[in-house]
Amino acid sequence: MPHMDTQTSHITQAERLSPALVLLLAMGAGAAVANSYYNQALLGHLTADFDLRAGFAVAVPVLTQLGNAVGVLFLAPLGDRIERKSLILVTIGALAVALIGAAVAPGFIWLAVASLAVGLGATVAQQIVPLAVHLAAPAERGRVLGTVTGGILIGILLARAVGGLISDTWGWSVVFWFAAALMIVIGAALAIWLPRVPPTTTLSYPRLIGSLWGLIRSHRILRRAVAVQFLIFAAFIGFWSTLALLLAEPVYGLGGAAVGLLALVGVAGALAAPMAGAMSDRYGAGPIVSIGACLVLIAFLVFWLWQASLVGLVVGILVLDLAVQSSQVANQARIYALDPTARSRLNTVFMATMLAGGAFGAGIGGAAYVYWGWSGVCAFGVLSAALAFLLSHRS
Repeated sequence: MPHMDTQTSHITQAERLSPALVLLLAMGAGAAVANSYYNQALLGHLTADFDLRAGFAVAVPVLTQLGNAVGVLFLAPLGDRIERKSLILVTIGALAVALIGAAVAPGFIWLAVASLAVGLGATVAQQIVPLAVHLAAPAERGRVLGTVTGGILIGILLARAVGGLISDTWGWSVVFWFAAALMIVIGAALAIWLPRVPPTTTLSYPRLIGSLWGLIRSHRILRRAVAVQFLIFAAFIGFWSTLALLLAEPVYGLGGAAVGLLALVGVAGALAAPMAGAMSDRYGAGPIVSIGACLVLIAFLVFWLWQASLVGLVVGILVLDLAVQSSQVANQARIYALDPTARSRLNTVFMATMLAGGAFGAGIGGAAYVYWGWSGVCAFGVLSAALAFLLSHRS
């Protein structure tokens, strides 16, 4: 199997190092992943419009995260097998169709199914990340990874703000129309400027998917990284999937716009991404991941102890987003180094597990809120973060 760097030898140095191309990839990844998070600010509107019992609207983010996990598992590995630009553009087209389907949903079941399809298509972000690493010069891979991953976090944070503001002003369906239009624009830009990159393997699709298990068996570091990130992301999504329900309670009496505005305080986490990548290169990923898990635990203790305080929420969100971003970049930096010819598949294993953790966290977080309120959500976050810290500390 040819080494990845020889596969990219035909790409000019200007294409590999262009700041404009790195920015476009970061914007594309951020815009794509945002589609998995717009709905977290819409839960109050969906509950009212479809006359649902409190907590039942969480089915929308649960199915979206589940679609993410399935898409990463069965679509993202194709980046090692199919010319990547074509794969990315086709996936973006399918995502735009799914978003339009969500916008015109006549009932909650339709919306739930469309949300699953949106989650599948949104995984184009996980085709873009390994492509960015693929195009980067070896000495700049950490920085490029941090920049694109930072774009993803900004996309997540802005998605909640945009989703909340648009839904409060024009209704939840307009959020999906906006998202579809944005993906069409991003797709057009990528069609113009993204270079073509040949595949790194000739494995058939069944063998390509089958090789995922071989990677898991062969790399202990990979197994440890995915277990830790599963737990951290479960806590992260458990929080964001239920925050709108907390803010709708009488103690706050706030709508979706408040969720979006609170999400913006985590932008500092995006700024930490390149720094986290550089620190991982210098000090090793293990300490950075352990610190991240510890900070997640601290964030949920803040949420628990000051759950009736907006200041407590702001402080906790800042710590939580910084922690999750740092641990993810550090974990990804070390798994991409395991096999240069299998970066899409390594990313598949990592992201599919992490996003399955998101679906798990959304489901458990929603159930915890229904039965035990906000304290139950916080207890779940503390437990997940503590387990992640113990695992990372042993790695």
